[in-house]
Formats: sequence, C-alpha cells, structure tokens
Amino acid sequence: MKIGFPVEPGFDTLRNQFLHAAQATGASLTTYAHPLKGPKGEALATDVAWLGNPDARRVLMTLSGTHGVEGYYGSTCQTRWLHELAAQKLPDDVAVLMIHLINPWGTAWVRRVNEDNVDLNRNYVDFDAPLPNNARYEELHEIYTCRDIDGPQRQHADALLAQQIEALGWSGVQSIVGAGQYVHADGLFFGGREATWSNRTLREIATRFLKPAQVAIAFDLHTGAGAFGHPMLMSITQSAYPGLADAQRLYGPWLYTLLTGADAAVSETGVVAQATGYTSQAMLNALPDTHLLQLVIECGTYPEAPMHTALRDDHWLHLYGDPHDARGRAISRALFESFMPADEDWRELVWTRTRQIWTRALAALPGIVPAQS
Repeated sequence: MKIGFPVEPGFDTLRNQFLHAAQATGASLTTYAHPLKGPKGEALATDVAWLGNPDARRVLMTLSGTHGVEGYYGSTCQTRWLHELAAQKLPDDVAVLMIHLINPWGTAWVRRVNEDNVDLNRNYVDFDAPLPNNARYEELHEIYTCRDIDGPQRQHADALLAQQIEALGWSGVQSIVGAGQYVHADGLFFGGREATWSNRTLREIATRFLKPAQVAIAFDLHTGAGAFGHPMLMSITQSAYPGLADAQRLYGPWLYTLLTGADAAVSETGVVAQATGYTSQAMLNALPDTHLLQLVIECGTYPEAPMHTALRDDHWLHLYGDPHDARGRAISRALFESFMPADEDWRELVWTRTRQIWTRALAALPGIVPAQS
C-alpha cells in the first residue's frame, strides 16, 4: 500500500495512517499523551512502534517531528516503510523502533517550534549549568518582535535585517540567529529555560527502548536546509564518537560529518554548526553504553531568504496574529510549503533516498561489532 505525502496539514491523518500501518505489521505500540490539544481540538500524542523481537539487542530507530512541521515528511516515510516491513522478516536479534512525532503540538499547529516557542534542537542542554550565551543575537532581536506584519515597524525591521545581511551575508546572519538563544522567550530559535515535554519524553523513550540495546542506528528526520530536493545524510555532534567510524564505513562519501559548537566554522550545508542542544548529541549522552550510530536525514527545500521570511511571518502570527483567520491560514500554508514542498518530484525523491538509507542500515545492523567487544 502506497501512502502519499499530505497535500495539506492534518495531525489526525498522519497519526491514524501511522497507527494503522504499525498495527498491520504486528508492531507493539506505546502512546505518550501530550497535555495540550491541536487546532481542531484533537488529542495530541507521540506514538512509539516496536517491530521485531522485544528482546532484540540491535535496533534501528527513526524519529520524526523534532521540528513539528517537518514531521509531515518524517511521518509519511515512517508509515510507508512500515507497509514495506510488513512483508519482511527481521532477524531474531534486530528490531525497528519508530518514534512518531516527538513534537506533536508543532506538527498539529504547523510550526517548527513547540508549544513554548522552543526549538527542540536547541533544548537538549544542561539547564543546571550556565546556558549558552549568544550575545550577538541581541542586535537582531527587534527584527523578530515587531508588531506589524506589513506596516512601518516591519519596514524598519526589514531595513535592519538588510543592514545585517549586507555586513555579514546570509550565512553570517544565520550563524547568529540559528545558533539559538536562551534569553528571549518571544525570540527566534529560543532554546527554552527548562527541558520541554518533548525533551523529557524522548529521554524516557530512549531509556526504555534503546538503553538495553547493544547496537543502535538512529535517524532524526528533517527538512528545510540545503539544496532543493537534496536529502543529506549527516552526523551532527559536538565531537567524534565511537559509532561514527562504523557510520562512515557504512555510508562512505554519502555521510557528511558536522561538528558543532560556538566556535565551529560556518557550514555549507545550511545546518547551523554554532548551535548547541541538538537531539543527536542528547541521544549519545543518554546512551553511553549503547554502540550508537546517531545520524540525521536533512532534506533541502527552498533558499535561505524565502525560508527566513516564512519563519519570521509564522513567528509574528503566533506572537500577535490569529492562526484561524485568512491571513493566519495563508502564513501557515506558506510555512507548510517551505518545509513540505508540493512538488511531486521532490516528494518522491526524498522518500526514495530515505528508504535507501534505511534499507542499507537494516542490512548492516546484524554485522556491526562494537570495538570494545
């Protein structure tokens, strides 16, 4: 059965397709209910499907919806692959774990962030320690908090942004804004002041399902950075880790290794290397005894300028606008298109490449031997 990518947003549609596919494969399901509702009053949840031997020590994990709106790509790929896996028999010591829409509020409301305006890929930091300081963001903050969407304040903000782009270039502006900040809850790329519901839930899932594993290959699914229609396979961590060499052998030149940190060089991938709090690093930190190959699939969409405008407009909408009126719906549609292009070739290409990556990982998983063994 072929599941098509959605033509319009809809949390219940994604969730029902995933649950039906998981049940058809005989996967066991666990649900983590979110405390809030979606825009239509629908219940929100993160669902976890485990396919294979419950005692398997080798696990392939896929994670969708870290950035909510990007979950429309991730969820559809998860559901499609479940339908394919229904016709396969997994090796006795191998299982597939699918974490469906870890940021369900963001997916339902068609937002990149969560219910607290937090970017989850900036939230996995130690909140008991001093938080990262992004002082250069202060010069840009007013660009993202003007009350006008098309009036004098917006024109002033546009002029400030143009000055910054002229001085620093798009990559320079992106490296500052995208690095995340922990001061302004009404700002862009806010990392939060505490661990979010999604953060806590993912850690709980990792402890329950992945901590017992000897070997795991994990994929965090994203769209929005890089060249249109180009799915990048990446390792995004603060430093090299034990499983990285296995990932490099498995994928060779397909794998792009990005080391992050405040002093990192600007990356040509479109992914901000200066940011901290990435999911990938959090998974490695949470599973020190599991030989983990922690990877990211990042599917490129549109150029930086229109992506930035879509994010700014969505940010304005949820600060000052009405998501249910005509302007609000138009802004949400534009954000949806930015991260889930309607182009049919784009959609088929990202699925094909994602499937290839997962198929190679599943075939290799039984033969990966941790060095310490």
